[in-house]
Amino acid sequence: MTNNHQKVVLVGDGAVGSAYAFAMVHQGLAEEFAIVDLTKKRAEGDALDLEDATVFTAPKQIYAADYDTCKDADVVIICAGAAQKPGETRLQLVGKNLKIMHEIVQPIVASGFNGVFIVAANPVDILTYAVQKISGFPVNKVISSGTSLDSARLRVALANRFGVDPRDVNVNVMAEHGDSEFAAYSSATIGGLPLYELAEQEHISHDDLLKIEDDVRKKAYEIINRKGATYYGVSTCLMRITKAILRDENAVLPVGAYVDGEYGVKDLYLGTPAVINANGIAKVIEVPLDDRERAAMTKSAETLKKTATDGMTKVGLVNYLW
Repeated sequence: MTNNHQKVVLVGDGAVGSAYAFAMVHQGLAEEFAIVDLTKKRAEGDALDLEDATVFTAPKQIYAADYDTCKDADVVIICAGAAQKPGETRLQLVGKNLKIMHEIVQPIVASGFNGVFIVAANPVDILTYAVQKISGFPVNKVISSGTSLDSARLRVALANRFGVDPRDVNVNVMAEHGDSEFAAYSSATIGGLPLYELAEQEHISHDDLLKIEDDVRKKAYEIINRKGATYYGVSTCLMRITKAILRDENAVLPVGAYVDGEYGVKDLYLGTPAVINANGIAKVIEVPLDDRERAAMTKSAETLKKTATDGMTKVGLVNYLW
């Protein structure tokens, strides 16, 4: 191994996990990529399939493995868990997926793993909190996809409405990755111009913007109703977060980060911009919020804390609570 040898372990090779693995291969990220799944044959099949793609992307060692392979990994990404069904909210998954997280995290920690956890299973904010408490890891080394996907969806929606490239839209969806999330429009810009100022020029009303926010909030349900699951968007977001860690980028990304006083919220994981590098979360960027957004943040945090408390108590993880 060279000094820059990097290893990623994927736990959970379902729709999101396999799409993430494909995205990682195409980006040429990590010299070693291990796949852990309850169905070992599936993990072996995906590894065999993915290695064929490396001829056209980048050389990489890809293989199926068990939890003990995590011992020398830089990143362990958890995509395992029950999937959201049509008509089901993310928060309704809390009980069964908390049990799964408990079963997964313990053998990973026992392996000697000392890298960065990335959590992608839903409800992601609550499960990320649980992973941090169960693992005992420093809060900066446990991170989630958070509102990265929601923010990407909002950038696409606003780009379509304003007729610009989504890469030139700078806006964050914040708080829960779910029904209580909100768009931080007051700090948003398009091409460096404040969003509200450009909206006024384009005769786009505040109600129009709130409708776009609501459509983004519901987009996952629209996709699930049509194809049963969402995975391309979130897997690409997860790849981008992993890239920022492996390349020590200090990239500012909207992720699920631990807050302890920011936004008036303590001891909780929620969606916010943060600086991401090789140590995980280097710093939470506290975005200024207007009155509407502050109220939405408070309400979302209350929803998350209540659901986490109820869920962890129900499945016997009460010792990990606040």
